[in-house]
Amino acid sequence: MQIEEITMEEFRKGLKKTKTLIIPFGTVEEHGRHLPLSTDTIIAVEVLRLVEEKRKVFIAPPLHYGVCTTTRLHPGTISITPETLRRITLDMVRDSFQKDIKNFILISGHGGGLHMNALKEVAEILVEEIKGIRIAVVSPYELLWKELSGIAETENDSHAGEIETSVMLALRPELVKGRSKEEYPSFPKPMVVKDKLKYWPGGVWGNPEKASREKGEQVIALILEKIIDIIDMIEK
Repeated sequence: MQIEEITMEEFRKGLKKTKTLIIPFGTVEEHGRHLPLSTDTIIAVEVLRLVEEKRKVFIAPPLHYGVCTTTRLHPGTISITPETLRRITLDMVRDSFQKDIKNFILISGHGGGLHMNALKEVAEILVEEIKGIRIAVVSPYELLWKELSGIAETENDSHAGEIETSVMLALRPELVKGRSKEEYPSFPKPMVVKDKLKYWPGGVWGNPEKASREKGEQVIALILEKIIDIIDMIEK
């Protein structure tokens, strides 16, 4: 049930069928020269539409903004701070719990380290604070790294590369504008640098040219199965 599309009476009746709310998190972030700025959001939202066909759960409108670090200076990226993400997520979950939602799945289409850490910190705070709450923090790319590596031909594929491009070809092919060239960041680890564009000008981590709709469909099937498993686990 998409809560942005139902009435308060439908919400009340829905609580008799489920106490689970899934909140999708995305970004406004560069994804090379070939994918839209809302790629992370689109993938999370579209996969959850498939989830809705298999399980009766509440699905919140997406939070379109996330914490972007390595892509912060690229054209089009609009980032928020980890503190902002923590505060708004805490507010959303706390208020939803007051509306008789007990189970929460925070699913992020963006897998950035500071972004995911902020969501995990929120979960730690909430399980200590609220008796009876159940909460999961999910990054499909993090949970399914081994399986996705088996699909990708590109070793160490990541941001806007083979996998993400394949998923977008399967979900929203009209938004894929050709292919960016294969690229990998060259940050001078362990140094933290300010001018990240210098070390990663194209904003691609992998080889989008190896992407295909078929690979995207395989990835979506894996993500869908994992989310269903998490729903079943949290509702037991």
